[in-house]
Amino acid sequence: MKEKSEMEGFHEDIVACYLYTITKHGYPPKAEDAASHLDEFKTLGYTSIELEGIRKEHLNGMYEQRCELRARVDELGLKVPVFCTVLPGLCSADEKERLENLEQFAKGCEIARSLGSSRVLDHAPSPPWKGPEGIPVTRHYDDEVLGAASLPEDLNWDKYWVALVETFREVCDIAASHKLSYQLHPCHGALVNSTDAFLLFADAVKRDNLKINLDTANQFFLKDNLFLSLLRLRDHMDYIHISDNGGSRVEHLAVGDGIIHWERFFETLHRIGYDGMFGIDVGGAESAVPDLDKAYKDAAGWLESNWFKGRD
Repeated sequence: MKEKSEMEGFHEDIVACYLYTITKHGYPPKAEDAASHLDEFKTLGYTSIELEGIRKEHLNGMYEQRCELRARVDELGLKVPVFCTVLPGLCSADEKERLENLEQFAKGCEIARSLGSSRVLDHAPSPPWKGPEGIPVTRHYDDEVLGAASLPEDLNWDKYWVALVETFREVCDIAASHKLSYQLHPCHGALVNSTDAFLLFADAVKRDNLKINLDTANQFFLKDNLFLSLLRLRDHMDYIHISDNGGSRVEHLAVGDGIIHWERFFETLHRIGYDGMFGIDVGGAESAVPDLDKAYKDAAGWLESNWFKGRD
């Protein structure tokens, strides 16, 4: 495949996800190194990228340098259409913790607007899991962690659900006040982990800027039929994470290294008239990706050939 020059760049609706940085530099990566990470994205040939604030400490580190990051983004000719805030405390059963995380989320929205983003994204809400040694800071809960987890003994589910819905209404309202959509990223172990779960939650929250960030690998692993999901989510979706999956475990493989039927996937996207963005979301400790840079370059070139060619 032809290499992209720095001047060319991939289509601006193809986004390099922050999973690239996480895979190379750990979870979470050091916030103080964020500016140098921008150069790595540029070298890949991308025009658009994700950035992220992961829990309080990392998010505050990104907040403190938001203006410097915007200056470097502009200098490199990049765009940051999506900023991710990872704040699991929004789902806490403790009201004080939820309120503290709402304050952090407001900071995340300020970062997003400083960077020129139109979308803010977070993992879909999870139940307030408790573990023997606490729930680890991780991107995905595996079966071992979930198997050892429990819920608080004094949890009243009906009251918790009302509080959760109210919290996420406020999340959406904060995002809307910054002219942002709020994207939920379904994953294994989350309360919102499927098309059905998202539609149920969206019906409860009742906010127009609440969207789903469909993740092809996660949804495929969870046996959520991708083609049916695209049809049902057409009015709730303007950003899709692209990676492949083998069907037996959580993994985010290079496109073509799994068993997702991509031809039917694009046929269905065409059928629903999809005109949103795609994020290349390959890598992570759970995934066997021997050449990360090649996987990101190849996926962007593949998307250009299979979706964007002849559309502009």
